[in-house]
Amino acid sequence: MHIEFRHLRTIKAIHDAGGLQRAADILHITQSALSHQIKGLEDQAGVELFVRRSKPLKLSAAGQRMLRLAEKILPEIDALQAEFEALEEGSAGRMHIAMECHACYDWLFPVLEQFRRAWPDVDVDIRAGRAFDALSALRKEEVDLVISSDPEEDDDAVFAPLFDYSPVMIAAASHPLAAKSYVEAEDFRGETLLTYPVDRTRLDIYKLLLQPAGVEPAAMRQVELTPMILMLVASGRGVTVLPDWVLNSQRTRSELVSRPLTAKGMTRRMYAASRREDAGKPYLAHFVRLARTEAVKLQRG
Repeated sequence: MHIEFRHLRTIKAIHDAGGLQRAADILHITQSALSHQIKGLEDQAGVELFVRRSKPLKLSAAGQRMLRLAEKILPEIDALQAEFEALEEGSAGRMHIAMECHACYDWLFPVLEQFRRAWPDVDVDIRAGRAFDALSALRKEEVDLVISSDPEEDDDAVFAPLFDYSPVMIAAASHPLAAKSYVEAEDFRGETLLTYPVDRTRLDIYKLLLQPAGVEPAAMRQVELTPMILMLVASGRGVTVLPDWVLNSQRTRSELVSRPLTAKGMTRRMYAASRREDAGKPYLAHFVRLARTEAVKLQRG
């Protein structure tokens, strides 16, 4: 027996309409075509699906069994079709995010809260375990968006600029370096440098200042969370280098000072990287706009 979706729709339409003519109107076919379809289905099944000469037209026991099947399957098919249509229109999808910037969580969560309300049908998640190979995960379609300050030449990826920021040295207000108007590489030689748990080659302070000058700090201590880093700095356990917006959102900022790196200061740019074929999706474009706006608010404090 070969049952098609149209057969299930036919059974349900006749049951709901209570007659062939009204069911044919619902299905947008002629009554003759509908009768022919029913006869063909009954011939396949070897049983009658309707009680003839009943008004309104009633389903037989076999017809009732097929109706239960239709009521179970058709809603799932309709939901799947609606989901596919939403994907095609760009109103639904998946946005799994990998972060190469630990400090970016300060502005990411407000962005995601606004995004969730605007795009409830987009599956959003943060893949913390992909932070160390984020761009590789993007190419493998394990994530859909990467927040990074290190754009790469890649034919398969698009890097949308989000905002500029300045890495700054942060120390306790009582620290000797607080007396300086700016710091240089040599100032870190005798310091304990508190960093996120990432390879040093991915740290702004190492790439931009220490490595070019050939300077090593007295010690490096890795700490997972931004508030914990700032707490240790305020306690005199070391100094750190973080984006300039970080102190704007911290209640301990009165105990801390920030100083630019070198007399001219340094500027970096944050990007949102996505696969080239996904870059035009409306919800990704909206995320980028929200991220830019929220970053400006955070930098202004």
